[in-house]
Amino acid sequence: MSSPAPETTEVLVVGGGQAGVAMSEHLTARGIPHVVLERHRIAERWRSERWDSLVANGPAWHDRFPGLEFDDLDPDEFAPKERVAAYFEAYAEKFGLPIRTGVEVTSVRRDPQRPGFFRAETSAGPVEARYVVAATGAFQLPSIPPIVPPDAGIEQLHSSQYRNPEQLPEGGVLVVGAGSSGVQIADELRQSGREVFLAVGPHDRPPQRYRGRSFVWWLGTLGLWEKTTPAAGAEHVTIAVSGAHGGHTIDFRNLAADGITLVGRANAYDDGVMRFGDDLAANIRRGDENYLSVLDHADAYVARTGIDLPEEPEARELGPEPACVTDPILELNLAEAGITSIIWATGFRSDYSWLQVDALDEQGRPKQVRGVSAEPGVYFLGLPWQSHRGSTFIWGVWHDAKFIADKIEIQRSYLAYEGDGTPKAGLPARPTARLTAA
Repeated sequence: MSSPAPETTEVLVVGGGQAGVAMSEHLTARGIPHVVLERHRIAERWRSERWDSLVANGPAWHDRFPGLEFDDLDPDEFAPKERVAAYFEAYAEKFGLPIRTGVEVTSVRRDPQRPGFFRAETSAGPVEARYVVAATGAFQLPSIPPIVPPDAGIEQLHSSQYRNPEQLPEGGVLVVGAGSSGVQIADELRQSGREVFLAVGPHDRPPQRYRGRSFVWWLGTLGLWEKTTPAAGAEHVTIAVSGAHGGHTIDFRNLAADGITLVGRANAYDDGVMRFGDDLAANIRRGDENYLSVLDHADAYVARTGIDLPEEPEARELGPEPACVTDPILELNLAEAGITSIIWATGFRSDYSWLQVDALDEQGRPKQVRGVSAEPGVYFLGLPWQSHRGSTFIWGVWHDAKFIADKIEIQRSYLAYEGDGTPKAGLPARPTARLTAA
């Protein structure tokens, strides 16, 4: 039996999360034929791969796309995860985006039978496209360091598998990771009455609010969102910020005061004993320095511009280091400590195994500059630091998608050129600018 004839489109977008929705909006606005294929539902990770109580870490006025507001939320509220997923569904409906759900892309290759096109094999049949946008982002597979063997007799979950405290067996919990996920999960577990240990690595911890303004406002005003590369040595530093409980600044001293035992980075495990680094105090100190530097820059901005914002000297008052920091635990027998579960809030790694073209390096990471791949016709979207610090944030991916849509439009216009100044049928003419005398 012959294989089905492939569907043909100009651009294939793989992934229907925030990156795919943004990409589709910009392609639609330019009249570029395309289709978005999503293997689950729109914004599925917000629904089924996050814990029940998760809210966005930025306020509703900021963590959105330009074309639609969260009209049922106060601008300074933090949207619950289900509301964020519903937002992207509503966005796709508002702009009439061609997103097909329940369709998995299993491979994308150059089409040997049709030069200039890629052929995608999908669960709904083959698709041919001249351009491909990998909008699945970099957070595909849970990353768990190979420290504790699976047969160690202790429950182990990645943060993407955690839902609520009732999911875990009775007993204490070790949470590994001091970014937003680890901190919020550790706090929730402690509030439920659990004994909690939190392994703290290097991190940044901006103030959630300072002088009456959100941290997202300060990062934008100070130009910090637009930084194009992380500071040397900070490529994998996490950000400890939370929208939980109406939004508050993370201070590890407060977590310790609430009964969470802080430890250094989880380095090794042997015969029931977890060994931690002696870096806890240094990591806390580094986080404090980052926090205070944001306050310094904010105060300098107020002084420079004369903007009327209330002073907040109490924000600089840091309490004494708790005993678990000054006298850190370096080894912990998990059974003796009553720990029955470990939650690994240790991030994700990418999975582009379906993308079978020369767009990846030896480690399977995208070879790209601002999302433009080393493979002509292939683009990436949703990568950390793709163009700037905000690239993986909701508003940031929208702007990166606009850049890629511009690149695709330009390439299409060159392809349309016939040699006599006229475009091929069905393709756009090259945009032109007219010079006028002053």
